[in-house]
Amino acid sequence: MYLEFRDYDKTLLKRPNDGNRDISNTVAGIIEDVKERGDEALREYALRFDGSELDDLYASPAEFEEAENLIDPDLKKAIDHAMRNIRRFHEAELPEGEDVETESGVRCWRKIVPISRVGLYVPGGTAPLFSTVLMLAVPASVAGCKDIILATPAKNGRVNPAILYSASVSGVHSVLKVGGAQAIAAFAYGTESVSKRDKIFGPGNSYVTEAKRQISAVASIDMLAGPSEVMVAVDSSSNPEFAAADLLSQAEHGKDSQAMLLIRAGSREEAERIHLSVDNAIGKELDRIGRHEYMLPSLSHSFAFPVYSDDDLIAAINDYAPEHLIISTENPEKILEGVENAGSVFLGAYTPESAGDYASGTNHTLPTSGWARSSSGVSVDSFIKKITVQHIDRKGLENLGGTIRCMAEAEGLEAHSYAVKVRLSDDK
Repeated sequence: MYLEFRDYDKTLLKRPNDGNRDISNTVAGIIEDVKERGDEALREYALRFDGSELDDLYASPAEFEEAENLIDPDLKKAIDHAMRNIRRFHEAELPEGEDVETESGVRCWRKIVPISRVGLYVPGGTAPLFSTVLMLAVPASVAGCKDIILATPAKNGRVNPAILYSASVSGVHSVLKVGGAQAIAAFAYGTESVSKRDKIFGPGNSYVTEAKRQISAVASIDMLAGPSEVMVAVDSSSNPEFAAADLLSQAEHGKDSQAMLLIRAGSREEAERIHLSVDNAIGKELDRIGRHEYMLPSLSHSFAFPVYSDDDLIAAINDYAPEHLIISTENPEKILEGVENAGSVFLGAYTPESAGDYASGTNHTLPTSGWARSSSGVSVDSFIKKITVQHIDRKGLENLGGTIRCMAEAEGLEAHSYAVKVRLSDDK
């Protein structure tokens, strides 16, 4: 049995422990080293961790040109197709800003301003995540960010061609050939070659996540992204092969990923039958796909839970607050009405989570580890600031002044009150 069947218990919704809680000092040392030695430290870490001897820390125009020539034409078309959808969806997110006359002579509005300098991090671990380049760079470009640097580790001095091509077509201004905690440190504090970033985005391993946590006092970050996760809700109408494929598509991200199966059934016996059919499908698909070194450890801390009402199904979803939620039940829209905590939702039998990972248009940089209870995934909003502005004419201040002075004086803030009084005095 690949996915253990357990009675629903909130304690089983805990995320897996990645087994490495001793990295804080290591990361702190790397950050301090980059702060002190700058580019020299970045070059040493690139050689030590990635086998890259870097004369230039950035990818050159020749490397971008070479990448475009090396990339498979079909993959290039796929990236272009995905980027069009991602751009179309994110362009629709652009806010217009409010402009309200709260009372006569008092006008308030918000000015929409892009964050000027952003740093995007793309991992270089088990697979070249060029899709993450699109998910970060496209909304940054749509928002109008003026200086977009992407950092990703180079292997033997070379960045994966698909990552470079994705960067070139999605609005990235330069690619830093550095990964790990050292890249985050460079973004946060700056070096001779890397200007300090106003906000840092992107997923990474435990070292990258810890680095983002440590530098969050001096630089804004998007979120602390943990291991990838999915919750798949099924019932007797669901296709077990589809469910198995969705579970495995998350399990293959890494050994600490989690794939939860939520079974809506009328009885325990029915739930067990559904579980067995999905589990059998997992076994068949594992034989075909491979990547067991990632999938089996992930499945070892994943579970299947039975629930016996729609209310219990919704409660379990909101308790877990999954990064990805697939609702493949008889009436998924009805279940969606009750969902409050999820990063991204996929409805119906023909909406695999991989569509959102790549090409449907929504963003795949999402809150994990239960953060979907209070935060959202990356969007255009992540790359902009909203500055409140107000303009009050004399008549407006005359109407509002008494209220301001009364409240200021009640709080003992006499200078606040005087700032109104001096403007309305007869000799002004």
